[in-house]
Amino acid sequence: MTVKDADATSTGSDEAPTAEPTFDRRGFMVLGAGGLLAAVLQSARPAAAQSAQRRGTLVIALDISDATGLDPVRVYQYSNPLPTHAAYDGMVTFDPGDSVNLKPALATEWAYQPDGKTVRLKLRTDVKFASGKPMTAEDVRFSFTRQLNIKDQPWQYISHIEEVKVVDPHTVDIVLKDPKLPLMTIIATPAFGVLEKEAVIAHGGTDAPDAKEKDKATEWLNENSAGTGPYRLTGWQRNQQIQMVKNPNYWKGTPGYERVLIRHMSESAAQLLAIQRGDVDVAFNLIPEQIATLKGDPNISIAGMTSLDFIYMAVVEAPTNPALQNKLARQAIGYAIDYDGIIKNLIGGNAVRPVSFLPVGVNGSTEELTKEIGFREDLAKSRQLLAQAGMPDGFKFALSYGNAAIAGVGYQNLAQKLQSDLARVGIKAELTPMDQVNMRTMYLGGKLEAALTFWNPPAPENWLWSSATINRVAGRVHWKVPDDVRKLVADAGAERDLAKGAALYKQYQQAMVDAAHHFVLIQPIYQVAVRKNVSGLKLTAAGWMAELGGAKPA
Repeated sequence: MTVKDADATSTGSDEAPTAEPTFDRRGFMVLGAGGLLAAVLQSARPAAAQSAQRRGTLVIALDISDATGLDPVRVYQYSNPLPTHAAYDGMVTFDPGDSVNLKPALATEWAYQPDGKTVRLKLRTDVKFASGKPMTAEDVRFSFTRQLNIKDQPWQYISHIEEVKVVDPHTVDIVLKDPKLPLMTIIATPAFGVLEKEAVIAHGGTDAPDAKEKDKATEWLNENSAGTGPYRLTGWQRNQQIQMVKNPNYWKGTPGYERVLIRHMSESAAQLLAIQRGDVDVAFNLIPEQIATLKGDPNISIAGMTSLDFIYMAVVEAPTNPALQNKLARQAIGYAIDYDGIIKNLIGGNAVRPVSFLPVGVNGSTEELTKEIGFREDLAKSRQLLAQAGMPDGFKFALSYGNAAIAGVGYQNLAQKLQSDLARVGIKAELTPMDQVNMRTMYLGGKLEAALTFWNPPAPENWLWSSATINRVAGRVHWKVPDDVRKLVADAGAERDLAKGAALYKQYQQAMVDAAHHFVLIQPIYQVAVRKNVSGLKLTAAGWMAELGGAKPA
């Protein structure tokens, strides 16, 4: 199949590019420290006219405590895809509100070649990096090859790529080891954005086979960017802020803001106060009660969209806890949870719940199917399973979670609710709050008994969820995946008929329920507060939260 761009020459904007503004980066490294932007933010109030400086800055409140890097090859957490997508374009993308149909981005068309394993992509000829250097097929080849050789987590999504070859300055071939596995939906993620080869090499980068050990560009790319996106990264202070400035060479036209500032705010109350005062323009992590208080505010609008993210509890077959090695005991956990109460009371009903690791809205996952084959609150069944497991009085386990919130839901509140639910059948959850990054590190290493965490997909592709659960996620929970489940995932990933694929993914979800390692609790309907001085900001469920490129002052 060949997909062509209907209007390859459109800039997406009626504004002409302008010269990049100059500013002193040191002036706003830390908010409240006397920097220019800090002073502007402190003085901004709804009742007063905003200064031109403040009006030219889009300020976003977001919990970025989970962010571990902004080098695309290492982007796989919850918050860092948003700035990464603003700094880097990929070959293809998804429009907001459409998680099925791919759209052209840096590639104007793509097609499988007669050999069945090669995808040829035609590139735009009018794209420049933020540096002003034209983008070519060699930059694309370098970016993918660096990703393949560094082998950080995003690499696993494309490990079935054999090589990327330059055909001519504006054509590349991606050669697959296994052509049955999906490709184009996967490379829509920000992790596969195109970097400027020359700039990355100048700062210690390499795409050589030993890049995993020899590449040194990540430190620079954590505070700078080398992409073609609407904004350019100029700084990142962990647990403080991320700074970006507009890319004057953006191929879709001049971005709407001179600057973008993402301020770290882990507390939803702080985000609420900041958006009410006009100190921030967008607040991502408000809880339902706070959203309700804003609905009558004439200066603020509420944007919403059902996400493809979800919050789940992972239960590990931990060597430290024999009870968790018993499948019946883990299944008892699944039937002791008040799922409806969690959604109603912690997120105000603004969520849905899938069967397991495939979110509602993708092929083969619906709310009806959750009712048919998913876990549900059934205390009698939970007690029966405990008796069958030889633990009629229950058992205990440590439930770890980070000091953070997702979609306005604090992990601590969720943990406390689970503790209360499980206690009804004698299961004692010992709550273990941790630093978010440390918790993730221990969870990734399979060193916890149970964890509350999230899944934020890079792109709407079922295979990304299902293959993850039988590979890297299985390792985290010490699950020895049966061969028939591995075959099922492979067959489902290769199936191109949607109806047949849905049937296979139903079987996969049944296998996940039986294994009882993953309990999806909340798939949020995101509600984001946006001040009415901002227009064109569109939310997306595709994995990067929002499109910043189209946002501009109202």
